[in-house]
Amino acid sequence: MAQRDYVSRGRSTQKKKPASQGKKTAANAQMNSSASPKLPIIRLVGVFALVIGFGAFLWSIKDNVEEDVDTQAARPVAPTEEALPELPEEEWEYIKTLPGYEVEVEVKEQEKSDKRYLMQCASFRTRAQAEEMKAKIAFQGLEALIRHSTGSNGDWFRVILGPFESKRDAEKAKHSLRKVNIATCQIWYWNL
Repeated sequence: MAQRDYVSRGRSTQKKKPASQGKKTAANAQMNSSASPKLPIIRLVGVFALVIGFGAFLWSIKDNVEEDVDTQAARPVAPTEEALPELPEEEWEYIKTLPGYEVEVEVKEQEKSDKRYLMQCASFRTRAQAEEMKAKIAFQGLEALIRHSTGSNGDWFRVILGPFESKRDAEKAKHSLRKVNIATCQIWYWNL
């Protein structure tokens, strides 16, 4: 899309003219200045004529108003309370029948797993970064641990949460951390 220069759009550019044309431009300026005052006077006379014409039009139509306007606005009178029929007594059946209904739901008990879960949210090269992530997690009401591990590719500081007794508890903690933009957490079996 082409870019437009809106700033200099309304500015006029004046070019410098040679000195020989200076006398001609002064004469033209006097002619233009004498013609320009007539233009606003003509406009004012035109606006004044339009206002007078509009006033005359309103004056001419003021006598043509219909007198039946009040009859159209009149509304029929609502009947009084005495004219209304008596309300029939309604009997609600569900009030009597609902207490007799019972719904049986079979709920399977959750199987207790002998495995526990952990959630790793980050792994950093420096302990300071791991401490910062631990602080963010602590603001959500969860307690995180920092585990140091050394491997073939150097030292790492892992930020983990847990142990959780069920995967559902770990998922709940994971969703609460997503609210503060910590979406890198992974759930694993606890094997530390």
